[in-house]
Amino acid sequence: MPELRRVLVNGVELNVALAGSGPAVLLLHGFPHTWEVWTDVMADLSSRYRVIAPDLRGFGASGGTDFGYDAGTLAEDAAALLATLGLSSAAVVGIDAGAAPAFLLALRRPDLVRRLALMESILGRLPGAEDFLADGPPWWFGFHSAAPGLAETVLEGHEATYVDWFLSTGTLGDGVRPALRDAFVRAYTGRQALSRAFSYYRALPESAVQIEQAVATARLTVPTMTLGARPVGAALEHQLRPITDDLSGHVIEDCGHIIPLHRPRTLLTLLRPFLAGGDAQAA
Repeated sequence: MPELRRVLVNGVELNVALAGSGPAVLLLHGFPHTWEVWTDVMADLSSRYRVIAPDLRGFGASGGTDFGYDAGTLAEDAAALLATLGLSSAAVVGIDAGAAPAFLLALRRPDLVRRLALMESILGRLPGAEDFLADGPPWWFGFHSAAPGLAETVLEGHEATYVDWFLSTGTLGDGVRPALRDAFVRAYTGRQALSRAFSYYRALPESAVQIEQAVATARLTVPTMTLGARPVGAALEHQLRPITDDLSGHVIEDCGHIIPLHRPRTLLTLLRPFLAGGDAQAA
């Protein structure tokens, strides 16, 4: 089992899971998950790496604030976490809500990010995701970011049903192990937990501007890998291709959005050699 530690960064106490030793690998989760979405990945990678998986600001057991859910601030949280842990570099892996902060961290701090793996997300309004967005963004983007307090009011008392829908849809109906399902439901139960999670979606316009401003003045120079499944597919790869120096892209067939829990073996088959390519630099 990973060690759980409380780490104060940027005025917020993060709940952080740590396991293994070796070059650092930072894992950033999405919605509606916690660090535990990486359970199977951590168990494998910790034999060779120092694996760090925080609950993002306001998510899971981490502390929350009234602000700071934009991708830029979450990227600063990640950088501060590595510094507090005494780490000078890390490979960074982000999925869903964790992808944009991971991307901005690598773009702004290529000295800090050894390798970058992004999965099942799109990056703001960057060109390349037009096919994915042909029918509009996923419906919950608008629902979560609607009038303040609306989504929380509708969902309070029904959190388990709502989270279950995402877990089932995100695994093509297979679902996740009961213990993990229960952990995710607990993490998103209550008005405050919901409000903090939805703050990420309400900050998406700000995050999109941050991404546009960042790519206007810099290219992504670190080795990067994208992994898509259903529904995002190759959209993220298409967004990154024009602005990335070293990019490989993969789409995992018969796999839902929650790749680390739905197809962990396939993910690790791709992730292990990608991370190993940076081991010599990290040594």
